[in-house]
Amino acid sequence: QVQLVESGGGLVQAGGSLRLSCVASGRTFSTYAKGWFRQAPGKEREFVAAIGWIGGTTYYADSVKGRFTISRDNAKNTVYLQMNSLKPEDTAVYYCAADRRISYDNNWQFWGQGTQVTVSS
Repeated sequence: QVQLVESGGGLVQAGGSLRLSCVASGRTFSTYAKGWFRQAPGKEREFVAAIGWIGGTTYYADSVKGRFTISRDNAKNTVYLQMNSLKPEDTAVYYCAADRRISYDNNWQFWGQGTQVTVSS
């Protein structure tokens, strides 16, 4: 079992930055891929970014490419999402996820409880 706890959400003005953190506990953190998803009100949960456990290859949704950066620190069992140049349309609950493989759908094995990000215009 893997437990995931997100933090770092909050209210920020458009153009600002936030860094989300996701701390994992349980099974060997380093052997799981990690991902970030988000869900805006009235919309389905969507893929944001992911990082592989071999080599740290990263993947991004087109909507965040160039603005968001995903990274991991296996020694701290933590994955980060650095979000720059935030836009009002980035407003959503952000979820951390873990699985043995990366996919762009919601079929990840483990999920955190989510953290709210609100971007004001």
